[in-house]
Amino acid sequence: MTAVQTTPPRRLPVRAKAAARDRGWGGVSPMLTRLAEERATGVLVRERGTLHLAGGRVVHAESPASPGLDVLLTARGTLDAGTWRQALTETGDRHRAGHLLVDGGHLAPGALDVCRLVALYDAAYFVLAPSSTPGRFRYVPEDGPGCPCPVPVAAVERETLRRRDLLHRIWPDPATDEAPLVRTHRPASPTPTARQRAVLARLDDVRTAADIARDLGRPAFHTLVDLRRLAAAGVIAPRPPAPAPTSMPPPAPLSVPEVIDPHITLLKRLRDALEAL
Repeated sequence: MTAVQTTPPRRLPVRAKAAARDRGWGGVSPMLTRLAEERATGVLVRERGTLHLAGGRVVHAESPASPGLDVLLTARGTLDAGTWRQALTETGDRHRAGHLLVDGGHLAPGALDVCRLVALYDAAYFVLAPSSTPGRFRYVPEDGPGCPCPVPVAAVERETLRRRDLLHRIWPDPATDEAPLVRTHRPASPTPTARQRAVLARLDDVRTAADIARDLGRPAFHTLVDLRRLAAAGVIAPRPPAPAPTSMPPPAPLSVPEVIDPHITLLKRLRDALEAL
């Protein structure tokens, strides 16, 4: 009996976990991953905001759904709003304005760095939300030293995915994230925290999560966490849509009085007389 020696099958490739983590758990935006690999500098414009890149790293993020650095610095008294506006007018750039305020003793370096990172991650969460339209990137040349704390794209993507998962675990319905919000008649149980009470105090059937975050001077994502917990407890809900206007019946046609022509009457009498002969 002849033994047949066969070549063992090749092992299937296994994705390295460390490499996957470095890529941001598979990537939230393929375009952003490619821009990071080529170390691009410019602005990535997406449906819900923009990401500013320098050397393939994120240096700034903006979204209408998220309060900016100025709001986070000035809403709670960390910095006077007039002082911020003056620094921004003198420099024309938010990063240079921050440096000017630190150099002038108006702001501690640590406070600026923390607020800058908080604002970046907060806005990036909304910018990288699933979108129905493709993003576009505009290359720009690097200008000056730029942001002193650029963030790797992989770190931004990992944090974005972590936040998505957290919100889903709290309450899977995202309706409270963007709609005007109302209080229900259900009593809160457990008792709302101080942060949640501050959110509830600003519900007026008109404000959205972004409005409340801006009014409180808090990151928008933190506000979403409070709102989803309140929604899970049945304390708040999206404002119901306004009832459709009832359709009115069409107006009845106007009756027009009949006009009798005397000539026609005379002709009819002649006809009747002739027929009677």
